[in-house]
Amino acid sequence: MENREIEAIVRAVVEKAAGRQNPESGPEAGHPPAAGRTGTAEACGPDGDYAPGAAGPGHGAAMPSGDGKPVPANGGLVRVSMPLAKAVELIGKIEAKAAEWDMRVVTAVSDAAGRPVAVHCMDGAYIGSFDVALNKTYTSIAFQMSTARLGSLSGPGGSLYGIQFTNNGRIVIFGGGEVLRRGEVIVGALGVSGGSAEQDTALAAYGKSIFAELE
Repeated sequence: MENREIEAIVRAVVEKAAGRQNPESGPEAGHPPAAGRTGTAEACGPDGDYAPGAAGPGHGAAMPSGDGKPVPANGGLVRVSMPLAKAVELIGKIEAKAAEWDMRVVTAVSDAAGRPVAVHCMDGAYIGSFDVALNKTYTSIAFQMSTARLGSLSGPGGSLYGIQFTNNGRIVIFGGGEVLRRGEVIVGALGVSGGSAEQDTALAAYGKSIFAELE
């Protein structure tokens, strides 16, 4: 291939990319521009649809809360099962209850894929509780049940005996992990670590019980 042919191909690609960033002058006219890449802000409408001209991130508007609706991201729009704001709000309520019970805990919230969304460590919480709390969220998502329930199934003679030795040691079989649902849909998981197994179980159950109130 000669240089002039290569230059023509490169020029065509550049022009096409420029057209996408400037819909009024390019071949992609009529399609919404990528978030934050033009002078016109964009965001999701009330039903999660694209709303041209609406204020988006970086333009003084609050970030949409998510809840499964498309939200602006660096490369376009993505669906969020567990919004950061909701995860932080839930953690705050759990920490308040932990303080009432004279507990110092690490609380983790992950999304429906088991990816961490937020992790808070109360002052004085055990350093080791960080990984335990995260692994409780992973366990609850991985097996779609609380860690306390999994523990009851994995004892000697149980149908899941030895499961804690799978998944590179990330499986927790004592209480403190809970699945979080929106209706019947799993949207994330909660992990609490820092007290006894009974305390962690009770605190995580409390968090699960109030999660619906945050919807």
